[in-house]
Amino acid sequence: MEEVVATEPPPAPKDDLTIAAELIEAKGLENYKKALELCEAAVQKEPESFKANWMAAQACRVYGMEAQEQGLSDWKDICKTYGKKGMAYAEKAKTLAPDKPHGHYWYGMNVGIYADSVSILTALKEGLKDKTQTSFETAYKINKYYEDAGPIAALGRFWAVLPWPLNDKDKAMEYFREYQKTEFFGQEDNVQVNVYFAELLMDSRKTKDEAIEMLKQVPRISSNKYWNDQAEQLLSKM
Repeated sequence: MEEVVATEPPPAPKDDLTIAAELIEAKGLENYKKALELCEAAVQKEPESFKANWMAAQACRVYGMEAQEQGLSDWKDICKTYGKKGMAYAEKAKTLAPDKPHGHYWYGMNVGIYADSVSILTALKEGLKDKTQTSFETAYKINKYYEDAGPIAALGRFWAVLPWPLNDKDKAMEYFREYQKTEFFGQEDNVQVNVYFAELLMDSRKTKDEAIEMLKQVPRISSNKYWNDQAEQLLSKM
C-alpha cells in the first residue's frame, strides 16, 4: 500500500492592511504611498473599521513626513493635504475606540505635518492647539509607550515648539527627560528626538554641552540625511 504524505495547506493570502503594515515597516516614499493607497481603500470598503482608520492616519503621517525629509518640491502641499486627511481618519479611529491610543496619537502627529506646511500660527488660528494637546495627553494616559513611547516625545515637542506665551519649556523638559530614560532614546528610528531635545537644551548655558553631545550622536546612530543636516545646522549655531 502506498504511503499517503500529508501536505501543509497553502498559506492564506495576506489582507491589504497586513501588506500595508509591511510596507510601512520597510520604509521609503513609494512604500508609504502604496501603504496609504491600501489603507484608504480599506477604509472605503469598511468605513467603521478601527484598524483601517488608524492605519490610514498613520500612513498619511509617514508619507507626509517622508516627503518633507526628502525635500520634495511639493512637500508642503503633500503635508497639508494628507495632514488634514490623517486628522480625519484619526478622529474616526478615536470615535471607534476611544480607549486605545492609536487614534489620539496619530491625530496629533498629523497636526504636526499639517502645521509644518501651513505654519504653527495658522494651525493655532484654526483651533488645533487644544485638540492636539488633548489627543497627546490622552494617548499618554492610555499607553505612553505606544509607538516607541511616541506620546512622551510628542508632548515634549508640543510644549517646546508652541510660540510664546503658550509654550512651556519646563513641561517640555520633563517629558524629554522622561523619554531619555526609555529604551527608545538614541535609536535610529527615533533620531529626531535627539534633535528636538537638543534644540531645547541649547536654551540654557547649563545644558549647552549636553546639547552639543546629543547632536554629535545623530550621525553616529542614523544615516538619515535630513536629521543629520538638522543636527549639523544646530551645532553651527553654538
